[in-house]
Formats: sequence, structure tokens, C-alpha cells
Amino acid sequence: MINFNGNIVEQEENILTQNRAFLYGDGVFETLKIINSKILFLEDHYFRLMASMRVVRMEIPMNFTMEYLEEQVLKVVKENGFSASARARITVFRKDGGLYLPKTNEVSFLIHTTALENTSYVLNTAPYEVDLYKDFYVTKQLLSSIKTTNKLINVTGSIFAHENGLDNCILVNDTKNVVEVLQGNLFMVMGKKLITPPISEGCLNGVMRKQILALAKKIEGIEVSEEIISPFDLQKADELFLTNVITGIQPISKYRKKEFTNSLAHLLVQKLNESISEN
Repeated sequence: MINFNGNIVEQEENILTQNRAFLYGDGVFETLKIINSKILFLEDHYFRLMASMRVVRMEIPMNFTMEYLEEQVLKVVKENGFSASARARITVFRKDGGLYLPKTNEVSFLIHTTALENTSYVLNTAPYEVDLYKDFYVTKQLLSSIKTTNKLINVTGSIFAHENGLDNCILVNDTKNVVEVLQGNLFMVMGKKLITPPISEGCLNGVMRKQILALAKKIEGIEVSEEIISPFDLQKADELFLTNVITGIQPISKYRKKEFTNSLAHLLVQKLNESISEN
């Protein structure tokens, strides 16, 4: 028997009592965007998921091919009637059993989906204000670069942003350098130079980050660089924007007292949509 919200019930009635993702954050995940029954950047998502599972020593099932996971995701999307545009999350977690030391490295997975409005990426130019979140820091380690189910810094940072009337927060690492934002990677434009922090600073190895770096390198006159960014650098920037697979590119209009343009972000969204339609 267990006590769940003040009620004594059979343990079997609550699947969370042994779920390792719930108990220990022993899980990894990918968030996918589907447009017209096609998963965008599928290969990048698949290989990042496999790499994440290896990092945390999960046993990768023989049937976990890219084709199998694609089939499983699209099956749920179709069943829910979201084929035109959808967000899907696949969470992989170690099977029940054990305390900190698991009884097995075998895994289970869960896929759930929600509908999205747009079938292409749209640049949102509404006011979007950010500030630093300094209550907790991202550590410069390999675990910071993968998507695990332990996201307490993102949760508490989101609460901080809401309480302070902000649209997002910028995370910093244990050496006080800029890492990323709560929901994605961060890019800074200074003159003709596009800069984003390197993975070694603790930022997520973002799928959209990879796309934007590749697209920007093809734009004449733009220098692309992965460099350490300090909070002071942000106030000297001409443009700031964040990236993730669901939103694409979100321009930041204000950081503290500094306001920014969005010209390169606008161009990159056009290039992003063009690249998707070609593939």
C-alpha cells in the first residue's frame, strides 16, 4: 500500500512508485517537430538520442533504429490527427528497479504529441525581454549538453522569469559566462559576426543550433564563430536571438536597458524555411 495525496491505495494503482525517470531523473528525451507527416531533422535527433543513451549507460534495444522510432512517432501523430503540424516528445527511461543503482539498463519509452498552428517557421517580432538567471548555474560537463529529464534549473528559471515579467532568462555557467536560454541556444550578432557559445561551456548540443550555424556560414559577409560570451558582451551586441526546433528563431528585443534589431534573424528564418522545403 502507498499514500497518494492522503489516500491509502494499492501500489499497483500508481505507476510512478517505481518509475526511474520520476524518482531519479533517470531519463533522456528529444522534442521533435513534424510538418506534413515528416519529422524535421530526424537524423540529427536520432543520433543525439543514441549518444545521450550511451552517455548515461542505457542499453539501446536492437529495434531502436531511426526507421522504427520515426514509425512510432508518426503513428501517434496520425492517431491524434496532428499530421499537418505537431510537436512530439519521445522520452526514454530505464526500466523499474533499484535505487541509485538500477537493476537493469534496459529501457522503456513514451511518446506524446500536441498540435501546432503553423506549417512553417514564423518570426515573432513582438517585444521579447530577457535577463540573467543567477540563482543556479549550469556546469561545464557532458551531461549539460544532452537532454535529460532533470531540468530543475529550467523550471526554477521559468518561475523566476514569470515572477519578474520576463519572456525568458539567460543561463550562465559556473565561470559566470553565458551558456543558453531556458528553452534553447543563444546567438549574438556583433557587426557582421554571428557568435554562439561552444558546447564546452555547458550548452545543449541543439539540433536547431546546428542548422543555424550551417545556414549562416552560407550567407555572404557573415562570419560565424563559437566563442565564450560574457554577460557584459550581451550589452554590446546588435542582435540577440534564441533557437530551438519548435520555435525556430525567436528574436530578443530587450536585455536590461539594451534593445536589439532582428535583421539577421529575419534572414535566417527565410533560409531555414527554404532549406526545409528543398529537403
